[in-house]
Amino acid sequence: MLPPRLHPGDRVRFVSPASTPDRELVANGVNLLTGWGLEVELGDHVFDSLGYLAGADEDRLADLNDAFRDPGVRAVFATRGGKGAYRIAGGLDFDAVRRDPKPLIGFSDITALHLALWKEVGVVGIHGPSMSWYEPNCGPECAEALRQALMTTDEIIVRQDPNELSAALTEGEAASGLLMGGNLDTVRGAIGVDLPSLNGGILLIELNHGTGLGMVDRQLTQLMRSGLLDGLRGVAVGQVIGFEDDVCNGWTVLDVLRDRLSKLDVPILGGLPIGHGAQPATVPLGTVATINPTAGTLTVDPGVR
Repeated sequence: MLPPRLHPGDRVRFVSPASTPDRELVANGVNLLTGWGLEVELGDHVFDSLGYLAGADEDRLADLNDAFRDPGVRAVFATRGGKGAYRIAGGLDFDAVRRDPKPLIGFSDITALHLALWKEVGVVGIHGPSMSWYEPNCGPECAEALRQALMTTDEIIVRQDPNELSAALTEGEAASGLLMGGNLDTVRGAIGVDLPSLNGGILLIELNHGTGLGMVDRQLTQLMRSGLLDGLRGVAVGQVIGFEDDVCNGWTVLDVLRDRLSKLDVPILGGLPIGHGAQPATVPLGTVATINPTAGTLTVDPGVR
């Protein structure tokens, strides 16, 4: 289910389904989208704070569902990830999304919402930067990639960056399938709840520090044992952030990834600038993608119509 693309003059809304954003960075995000001709609104609870959450579960969920139910809102942008989106994923108004699909943009913990929306409705999500817009991390190229993904129906091509740590994992022949996934820890957390079968699909994963090497092993092993990766056609590996100095008896995060992913016996394209690192690319989740390890490209069908 492809949402309509955005046009100048469209209303869009910022929500905080997970953790509380920085007001100044959100203002940067407003300025960015206003410069594209969009009319930006803020959800009622965008800056709420409750521990590590952007307010109470019911308030964060209300902001999301209000945006999905409002026919004038044409896209929903998460201000940041963090923690908490997984707590409200089951309460989304799936009927409202089914009646009026609109893109949800975000990554990291927002992966939980993308997975729930895909499993229950089949609507395509947008794995893109949050609206806590930090210019040194998301420059003009990053902004233009996001704009093109939302305001055009162009095919999206993400090129491997050989400087990304995960580039060393690349091997195999080209493969195609529906692209699904996101943050590895969040994908693992959706097993038995919102993670659909990836039979015939391409699994996208990106990692950020906060978990040790053993936890990465556990995450991948749980995914493999769940049976949801049976029939998988390939793996696209994005940014692996914060593991550069993690070593255990000579093993690095690359050894853990290579050991686990090799058991899937599918092509792997690593080194993709997708995730928590600098200048992240934007890709749809739920459309057909092709990984070409030889060319070092991930090509994805548009996520809007």
